[in-house]
Amino acid sequence: MDGIYQHFRPEEASVIDSLNEAIVRAKDEYRPILTHFLNPRQHFIADVLIGRFDDVKLKTFGGFLGSERKRILFYPEYYEPQDNDFSMSLLEINYPVKFAKLEHRTILGTLANCGLERDVIGDIITDGTKWQFFCEKEIEPYLLENIDKVGKVKVKLGEIPLQNAVSPIEEWDHATVILSSLRCDVLISSVYNLSRKHVKDLLQTNKVSLNWMIFSKADFEIRVHDVLSVRGYGRVRMDELTGVSKKGKFIAKVSVLKKLR
Repeated sequence: MDGIYQHFRPEEASVIDSLNEAIVRAKDEYRPILTHFLNPRQHFIADVLIGRFDDVKLKTFGGFLGSERKRILFYPEYYEPQDNDFSMSLLEINYPVKFAKLEHRTILGTLANCGLERDVIGDIITDGTKWQFFCEKEIEPYLLENIDKVGKVKVKLGEIPLQNAVSPIEEWDHATVILSSLRCDVLISSVYNLSRKHVKDLLQTNKVSLNWMIFSKADFEIRVHDVLSVRGYGRVRMDELTGVSKKGKFIAKVSVLKKLR
C-alpha cells in the first residue's frame, strides 16, 4: 500500500486511505459498500486503487448520464448492482421563474449553510430555467423541511424521479494551448487571457481550486487530469501534453468549461 502514495500528491493521502478502507471492507465483509458523492479526481484515485484487488469491483452513478459527482459502490464479484443501491434523490427547486434568478453558487451556499457537508450533495444542474440537485436519500427529509429560501428568493423543494433530470446546458470546449511552463498561473493566464497579476490576485483571494480543493500556489506544476476551477471564469482540465515546440514551450490539450452567465 505504501507505494501507491508516490503516485499522488501528499494532500490526497486521506482520500486514498478512505477509499482503500471502503474497498477492503467490501472484500472482508463480502458485501457492497457505498461512498458519498465523489468528484472526478477522487474517482480517478478509486480506479487506480481497485486495480490492486482481483475480487472487488466498482460501479459509479450520479443520477444521470454525464454527471460529474457520483457515488461509488464497491462490491464483491457475486453482487449485481442496481440503480437503487446508490440511495439518492433528485430535488427540484420551485421558485418564481419570472421574477427571480438563481445561481449555482447561491444554491450551493444555501445547502452549506444548512450544516451539510459537500459530499452528501451531488450535481447541481440547470437547463437555464429549472434548477435541480441530487442528494443522498437519507438527508432528503431534512432538506425538504429546512430549505425555503435560496438567497433572498423564496423556494419550495420537491422530489422528482431521477429520469426527470434536466439536460444541463454546460458544455466543455476543447483547445490546444502553448505554455511557457506548466505552472498553475501560466495555464490560467493562457486559457482565460488574463494578466499574471490578475491570476495572482485570484489565487491569493481563494478564488481558485485545484481538484476541488482551495489552492493558492501560483508556481505549482499542473499535471494531466488536474482540474482548475476559477471563480467567475469557469474550469480548465489538463487533458494531455502532446509535445514541446521548437522554442521549448509545452503543447497541451485542455478542456474548458466556461462559467454560465
